[in-house]
Amino acid sequence: MKLSARGVFGEILDNDESFRLFCSIAAAGEAQGGWENGRIAALVPAGERALAPKIARHGADEDKHGRIFEALMKKRGLRPVDVPYDTDYTMLLEKHGIGLAHHRLKADEPLTVRDIVTYLSHSRVTEQRASEQMRLLLKYFADHPDIGRAVRMISHDEDNHLAYCHEELLRFAYAGYGRAIQHTLRECALAEIRIYRDVSLAVMDRMGRVLGWPHAKRQLLAAGIHAVYGYERAGGWRRMVSLKMPERRDALGGTATPAPEFA
Repeated sequence: MKLSARGVFGEILDNDESFRLFCSIAAAGEAQGGWENGRIAALVPAGERALAPKIARHGADEDKHGRIFEALMKKRGLRPVDVPYDTDYTMLLEKHGIGLAHHRLKADEPLTVRDIVTYLSHSRVTEQRASEQMRLLLKYFADHPDIGRAVRMISHDEDNHLAYCHEELLRFAYAGYGRAIQHTLRECALAEIRIYRDVSLAVMDRMGRVLGWPHAKRQLLAAGIHAVYGYERAGGWRRMVSLKMPERRDALGGTATPAPEFA
């Protein structure tokens, strides 16, 4: 049995129930990211206030992405579904200590510079994943009549987010936080690849049930997910922790691009 990313994603996108689950998971994650970035922007320490507009722009982009996924469902006459616990990537990241704790973000006390360094390090890892996922969708579905425009827009934004993380982390590294950054990046990357594996298995299991995939197909997909984790655990995680000055400088220096055709 041969499987391809195009074929699997195509099946998910063509079926209303699996499409609704896919968009619901994505919308919830983006909305959570929007809230987190908005709170971080509001709590930036006095010495780093120049960073606040960029963090706010990041949050505004995530909010926009959430609205786009909701609009894609609405266009097909679908309503969001509750996100199953084991498929909630963003919530599981927070539970395992990736990102700033929500009790800190809900308080009104300013964050520290070290908090901002931690936030940027965690974002560098998760934005690597987001950028890669959107590039995969872009490769196969850039011209898809339903999601093509959304994929192109979100992929562009995710690349901007990743560039911003690289640039700001390098600034902090030059300011003396290099060792803390590398430690946090490594710790976060090793945790993220486990969570991504577990969430991927949970999502594919649910998609398989919705789409009626035979047991052999589901097992083959699960084996593929475990193989990706094996590669990442063996050393693939290192791509998530390297830092280099991006070609896109000051990628979040403006205002968020509106999406009137979706939201």
